Amino acid sequence: MFGNLLLLLTAMIWGTAFVFQRVGMDSIEPVTFNAARMALAAVMVGALAFGLRQRKSKDISPRNAAAMPVPGAAGKTPVQAGERKSQWNRTWKGGICCGLFLTAGSVFQQMGVVYTTAGKAGFITAMYMLLVPILNFLLFKKKNSWLVWLAVFLGVGGMYLLCVKEDFSLTRGDILVCICALMFSGHILCCDYFVKLASAVELAAIQFATAAVVSAVIASFTESPNWAGIAAATVPILYCGVVSGGIGYTLQIVAQKFTDPTIASLLMSLESVFAVIAGALLLGEQMSSRELLGCTVMFAATVLVQIPLPDERKN
Repeated sequence: MFGNLLLLLTAMIWGTAFVFQRVGMDSIEPVTFNAARMALAAVMVGALAFGLRQRKSKDISPRNAAAMPVPGAAGKTPVQAGERKSQWNRTWKGGICCGLFLTAGSVFQQMGVVYTTAGKAGFITAMYMLLVPILNFLLFKKKNSWLVWLAVFLGVGGMYLLCVKEDFSLTRGDILVCICALMFSGHILCCDYFVKLASAVELAAIQFATAAVVSAVIASFTESPNWAGIAAATVPILYCGVVSGGIGYTLQIVAQKFTDPTIASLLMSLESVFAVIAGALLLGEQMSSRELLGCTVMFAATVLVQIPLPDERKN
């Protein structure tokens, strides 16, 4: 119950972040906003990673150290030193790779919310849960159950109802957020690969730092960053960087120690529902009956894609 409540809080934080992203666009340009929020998230998660590393080093008692084989340089055996160096190299490589996907996904999302509502952006972004099994099949030949393909079919139908107009056209914002969902799918697959080889929290800190640096470089060439605009968007930047980025990620890490992965992903998918609720309550956004039906169908697809079949549980 403790883990589930933390994940529900995480979903609410991430869902309401779409509102702050839209509000922030009144004062600042998208990539500049992204650079600022990622820098704050890097500081938050970096501090957490440093604290965990310090705590881990203190947990090595003198008795355990005395029982170790004859150490090499810096009090570590050659094998230990080599393993730590190898893990650190994997953490850096993974952090940079994940950070590049995170940059692409968050920048396209931030540009998209300028032209679409927070609620629609939340649901279209959630499409990454449908894209991940498709990409796994296309790139790694990982077979999916019939339930997954049913969910994909429903998701396409939901996307049609939510985004495609009667003249079969998509808005600019919807297209940008669709690209964002594709990038976040790549981000999930990249994280899934590297998190097994590296420290998860340190990996997250490096990915946020990478996203901040890359976004800042892009903003310096394509936008006109200024301190007045950043100051005017202080509250949205703080919420998206500290609360959504730093605190949200930390809550997810803590919560998943107590919760089944399937239940965790289901609860986190409520992010899209909270985005609609927050957009309606805080920004007065409204959806047509067709768009609401599309949201309902997409949410059903998102739930279906995460339900394991009985034979899969045995495996």
